[in-house]
Amino acid sequence: MVGVNDPTPYGYGRATEMGCRVRYSTSFKENPVETFVRLALRVLTGFDVVHALRQRRAILESDVVWTHTESQFLAVAAILPRTGGPKVIAQTVWLFDRWNGLNPLHKWLYARLIRRLDVLTFHSSHNMAVAEAAFPAMDCRLVPFGIPSERMTPPAPRRNGRLEIVAPGSDRHRDWATLVKAVTGLKDAFATILSGTAPKRLAKGHGAIEIKQARSNEELTGYFSKADVLCVPLKPNKHASGITVIQEAVLAGVPVVASRTGGLDEYFAPGEVRFVEPGDATALRDALSEVARDPEAATAMARRAQERMRRDAMGAQTYIRRHVALSRELLARD
Repeated sequence: MVGVNDPTPYGYGRATEMGCRVRYSTSFKENPVETFVRLALRVLTGFDVVHALRQRRAILESDVVWTHTESQFLAVAAILPRTGGPKVIAQTVWLFDRWNGLNPLHKWLYARLIRRLDVLTFHSSHNMAVAEAAFPAMDCRLVPFGIPSERMTPPAPRRNGRLEIVAPGSDRHRDWATLVKAVTGLKDAFATILSGTAPKRLAKGHGAIEIKQARSNEELTGYFSKADVLCVPLKPNKHASGITVIQEAVLAGVPVVASRTGGLDEYFAPGEVRFVEPGDATALRDALSEVARDPEAATAMARRAQERMRRDAMGAQTYIRRHVALSRELLARD
């Protein structure tokens, strides 16, 4: 994946330094028929039960299973024995954003599977609140997300000519239309949208906007190094959409303008990231203009954001340490 990454997926391998033995799920070679059946079941149910079945032996030999999204924990829950079996930390990302809109059959199935799990974890209290209302008897925990944060680039004023805006991300809740409206009214500004999902038509007729993808970490670093500001425009959501990109920008010393939604302001305060209301193109344009007018103030904001990450030990190490501590707590209950 392009971005600030750990040598192991999402940094989970760091648990080996904390007294754990970590095993990862593995892929299996498939013929076309097997692939079709597996993907058809995934479309039908919303999770990959075939993949989980192939990991069943490793799952049952584990003390604790860590899942990264609901598509994983639902599959694991589906193959768990009725008694015994490992503890499961079920991390959810998108499920409770759309919980109330699920069709009745999926909602019934997911509810049955969720009740077989030991703990639900969340990156945002907004998401957790929906889950607590739906499953008052479930153990729900807030586990803030973090990326490797050992290396930081000191912020420095970067304003030199036109305002360079970089907006990375392919999350389903990116609001590219609002960003295009905001940039259209800005003078001496240029926005580079780095996304594999942003519609290319949004940039047509806009000479100050381009849509492309960063194909490597070196390329992404190059965009960060020339950026005056990183922009994260978002539609309303409950799962802290954009937090990975925001942390990457903060580590790179780039000031951030982002939509106030999904609990992002639980990670960074308004004086550390410039927040605007979702869907408000005028407010977004004004925030970007502030960066253009006062690069020194924007640099000070970026510096405060880095201080916040240091003070809160925000990063992969803390994220994994919380998983380890929660695992030991679950095992101690027996």
